[in-house]
Amino acid sequence: MGQPMLEGIRIVDLTSVVFGPYATQMLADLGADVIKIEPPSGDQFRMAGGPSRTSGMGGCHMTINRGKRSVVLDLKQADDQGLMRELLKSADVFVHNVRAEAIGRLGFGPEAVQALNPDIIYAHFVGFGSDGPYAGLQAYDDVIQAGTGAATLAGRVDGDPRPRYIPSLIADKVAGLHGAYAILAALVHKLRTGEGQVLEAPMFESFTHFMLEEHLCGGTFVPPTGPLGYPRQLDPHRQPFPTADGWISIVPYTDDSLLRIFQLLGRPETLDEERFATPLGRAMNISDLYQAMAALTPARTTEDWMARLRAAQIPALPVRDLQDVPNDPHLRATGFFTEREHPTEGAYLDMRPPVRFGVAYARREDGAPLIGEHTESLRAEMAAAKASAATTGE
Repeated sequence: MGQPMLEGIRIVDLTSVVFGPYATQMLADLGADVIKIEPPSGDQFRMAGGPSRTSGMGGCHMTINRGKRSVVLDLKQADDQGLMRELLKSADVFVHNVRAEAIGRLGFGPEAVQALNPDIIYAHFVGFGSDGPYAGLQAYDDVIQAGTGAATLAGRVDGDPRPRYIPSLIADKVAGLHGAYAILAALVHKLRTGEGQVLEAPMFESFTHFMLEEHLCGGTFVPPTGPLGYPRQLDPHRQPFPTADGWISIVPYTDDSLLRIFQLLGRPETLDEERFATPLGRAMNISDLYQAMAALTPARTTEDWMARLRAAQIPALPVRDLQDVPNDPHLRATGFFTEREHPTEGAYLDMRPPVRFGVAYARREDGAPLIGEHTESLRAEMAAAKASAATTGE
C-alpha cells in the first residue's frame, strides 16, 4: 500500500457544520493532516445525528470529521491567537467560513495570514460571493435551496404549490465538493509555481451552478427559447413504478429501450398507436408512456422485474428504504461500509471514499476526534518546532 496521496499537506480548518467540514473530510480521507480548530463548546454539528455515547460525538460528527485532529482554541484570547499564528506558519492551506469582518477582527484576514505565510492557500468558504449584494449574509442549506429555486421543484412535479426543501443537506454538500476541488486545484498550482493564493468558494453560486446545469434549459439562449426547468426531470409521471410487492425504478432513456420495455411488459401493441408510432412521437408523449408502464408493472414482483430487466439490459433498481441502504448487497460486496472500533464510541459504521484510484494509497483511518482531543499534543508540537527553529536560527 502506497503513501496517502496528500501526505505532508497540512490544512488548518476553521469551518463548522457541513459545507466546510465535508470539503476537508475528503481531503483528510486522501491523507491530508486536517487540524480542526473548534471553540471550547465544539462545532455545533457535533450534536447532530441522534443520541451519542459521548457528548459531542453524534452520528453526523462521526461521518464528517473522521481522520481529523481536534484542537480547541479561543481565538479571542491572546495566547490562543499566538498558537494559531504559529500553526498557520506551518500550514499549506487555511480554510474557514467565518464572515470577513469577524475574521478580520480576530486578526486572521487574508493579508494578515499571508504576512505570516506568503505561499499559503487561503480558502474562504462563504454563503454568497463577496462582490454581490448578498455578501456577508448568513447562509444555511434551507436558505440556499430557497434562493436557487430548488424548493419549488417538487411543486412543479406534484402540483402542490407549497415550496418544500429537498430532505438532504444537498446545498451544503455540493458546495463542499466545489470547495474541495478548488483547494486541490490551488495546491496543484502551488506545486507548479510555489505561489499561494486567496480563493473564495460561495455556497449560493456553487449550488446555483449545480441546479442550472440542466434546469437553465430554454433560458440558456438569448432570447430564451423556452422556460427554465428540464422537462424530463419535472414530469409528474417519471417516478418509481409500483410492483406486486414494492416499487422499482425503470429508466427508458433511449428509444430502443422503450421498445424492449413494452415487449417485456407484454404490451408491444401499445406502441402501435399513431402518437407512439415514431421515435419523435414517443419522445413527445413520454409522459403518457410512463403512465402506461405504471399500469402494467404491478403484475409482477420487484425481484421478477429485476431479473427480466437485467436480462434485457434496461437500467433498473429496486426502490430501497433509507433504513435498508446499509444492507444493500452491492455496497456490502464492494466494502463500502466497514465496521470499525472507535476508542470511546465503540463499534460504528465507516463509509469508505467512493472514488477509486489505480495507484494504491493508504487512507487515513483515524476515527472522529473528541472535542479538543489533540490540543495539548499540538501545543507541544508547535513548541518543539519553535524551539528547533530558534536553535537552528531559522
